[in-house]
Amino acid sequence: MGSFEVRGGKKLSGEITPQGAKNEALQIISAVLLTPEKVTISNIPDIIDVNLLIELLGEMNVKIDRVSRDTCIFQADAVDVEYLNSDAYHKKSGRLRGAVMLAGPMLARFHKAYIPKPGGDKIGRRRLDTHIIGFEKLGATFTYHEDGFFYLSADHLTGTSMQLDEPSLTGTANILLAAVMARGTTIIYNAACEPYIQQLCQMLNSMGAKISGISSNRLVIEGVGSLNGTSHRMLPDMIEVGSFIGLAAMTQSDITIKNAGVEHLGIIPDKFRQLGIQLDIIGDDIHVPAQEYYEIQKFMDGGVLTIYDHPWPGFTPDLLSIVLVTAIQARGSVLIHQKMFESRLFFVDKLIDMGAQIILCDPHRAVVIGLEREQQLRGITMSSPDIRAGVALLIAALSAQGKSVIQNIEQIDRGYQNIDERLRNLGADIKRISG
Repeated sequence: MGSFEVRGGKKLSGEITPQGAKNEALQIISAVLLTPEKVTISNIPDIIDVNLLIELLGEMNVKIDRVSRDTCIFQADAVDVEYLNSDAYHKKSGRLRGAVMLAGPMLARFHKAYIPKPGGDKIGRRRLDTHIIGFEKLGATFTYHEDGFFYLSADHLTGTSMQLDEPSLTGTANILLAAVMARGTTIIYNAACEPYIQQLCQMLNSMGAKISGISSNRLVIEGVGSLNGTSHRMLPDMIEVGSFIGLAAMTQSDITIKNAGVEHLGIIPDKFRQLGIQLDIIGDDIHVPAQEYYEIQKFMDGGVLTIYDHPWPGFTPDLLSIVLVTAIQARGSVLIHQKMFESRLFFVDKLIDMGAQIILCDPHRAVVIGLEREQQLRGITMSSPDIRAGVALLIAALSAQGKSVIQNIEQIDRGYQNIDERLRNLGADIKRISG
């Protein structure tokens, strides 16, 4: 496996542009299965998870024309439905949680689908109940195979009213993808309403779907008989935007994040401002000036600030790791409460080894006591456990004195395209070592 060798303690400067949104890409690209016509998608992130999904579509006999690094034309006019029951599909899809997103469009158009046991990050249980219960309510039946696959089928899907047990992003998207071609009207209550879902709804409507309630947690879908082709451009990745804000603060760097999709960031800028980080929003760019110190705010009654994850429009769980590492050099203390996943804070032991003052209270909560730059972190050898923790460790390494080695960087590559090259353009001393 590969690794990054990082020599930290350098101040960075320059401009960086976020990639297309990973969490949007997986559902948008899956949606091309809904039509035999051409679908053009741009601003596709060049990352492992997305490329794996595109490979899967190619092996399903979807025509793919990669006209540029970030733009593809898809045409699913001769889909090999039986490929989903092959050993090759089982092996490849098991590596990618995003493969579950193929189920909705396959059920809608071909009336059968296979859902693999979730792959991806090992950050706690990531159940599929919301997806499968939603499909059942639309009229699908399922059987579970001992090899870890759910097989779903339906003569046809019928619109219905349902309330999701949780506002799952992928669950909402998958049910939505199935419901657009169901007979009758489907109403989804407690739907996720992230910008990624809004983007998916807008894309589907441009294909001829009839979806209303977009941006709310109550979606109404009037089923249609067929969908046409379209063109769609994905949003900038809000997780990358937050990562670059944290990087700038930790390394005392002057960085401008270009084309950041500011109107879609929700409360993300405000959460970093609560850490004392100065942000200047100029049009669609975010300028983070070099700051010697940043001070964590307290609650109005003087209590210690708590930052926790919550479904949109709350704070995304994917940035809690970044907030935690950024707080290491702040003035003051903050409680990080990771509610949605029970294993996502276990990487803090590596930060403690680097010299951070962090108390891991339990699997969900950690208190960070800021060092106020009175001491620097020290470089160590560590391993990336998941995408977001991996980038948090990378930020820590870039701010630390001496050499750090980050192993298992395939996890980072799953979510951040060419991150080493882009950081070198800012002045970082980072090398990729092949395993």
